[in-house]
Amino acid sequence: MEISSKQMEYYDLVKVTGRVDSFTAPKLGDAISSIIQAERYNIILDIGSVDYVSSAGLRVLIDAQKTCKFASRGEVILVSVPKRIYETLELAGFVPLFRFTDNLDSAVNSL
Repeated sequence: MEISSKQMEYYDLVKVTGRVDSFTAPKLGDAISSIIQAERYNIILDIGSVDYVSSAGLRVLIDAQKTCKFASRGEVILVSVPKRIYETLELAGFVPLFRFTDNLDSAVNSL
């Protein structure tokens, strides 16, 4: 798994590629936590190049969303979600908890 992040004026863009499994999920959790610890709560997560998300990866996403939405501070927006990952989120019952967009421009405009 590879993670890149870029801080913009009103949001942080995090791009993830590869597999988010029990081995790599802590690395993603750390990357998102460092953004949240900097008191930046609008996170756009581009997972268009993610092949697989395990339960550990789902836990990272839910924890980040819960923290960002606490007291209406912000949210995690998922961008370019592959069909298989969307189906995993749907099966877990997590779809209503996130906003999904097809591209970065739509995500930025929705903030």
